[in-house]
Amino acid sequence: MYSNKNLTKVRVWDLPTRLFHWTLVLVVVGLAVSGVVGGDAMVWHFRLGYTAASLLLFRIIWGLVGGRWSRFGAFIYAPQSLLNYLKGKGKPEHSVGHSPVGAGSVFAMLALLLAQICTGLISDDEIAASGPLTRFVSNSTVSLASHYHADIGKWLLLALVLLHIAAIVFYQWRKHNLIHAMLHGDKELVVAVPGSRDDALSRTGAALVFGVCAAFVAWIASLAV
Repeated sequence: MYSNKNLTKVRVWDLPTRLFHWTLVLVVVGLAVSGVVGGDAMVWHFRLGYTAASLLLFRIIWGLVGGRWSRFGAFIYAPQSLLNYLKGKGKPEHSVGHSPVGAGSVFAMLALLLAQICTGLISDDEIAASGPLTRFVSNSTVSLASHYHADIGKWLLLALVLLHIAAIVFYQWRKHNLIHAMLHGDKELVVAVPGSRDDALSRTGAALVFGVCAAFVAWIASLAV
């Protein structure tokens, strides 16, 4: 065990990343509930879907220009690193941002969310709700997208979310408080590493990036007939 004297507090998760994470949690819950309820709730399902699309676009861009440990380059690992981590031979640096396993979960989540959003834009429930881009693709494509969105994608996402929650519980049991770090941004580490930039300028830049993403998604939504 390491004493507190050997620990260094490091800003790992910048505020934009934390806001993205917790907002996405709420949005995904809202999407799941409104999708199950259907009917008039589909109005909110679409609104939340556009919000999720804006958040996802923001995270992709922020993964290139955001805080050090929020950048994709900080948690892209070679296959051997993953194998070593699973064998219990991980490096101290793996405890900073996303571990090799955590990184895989992040990329899988982003990929499934992207697939769910894209198929939602060209889905049609043949009752009252259809995506804004359905008129730009063939009927067969709409049918395939609708099937994936309603019958496959949402279950894959649910499975991954449950796995994500199980991993958090496991790490909490192992005395690794991941939730605290995602709430407050800091981790106490035994290895000295540079922290993520998280100042007024970077936060303003993040707000501008999100604004552009939201405007782009709003334009897509305006294409609905």
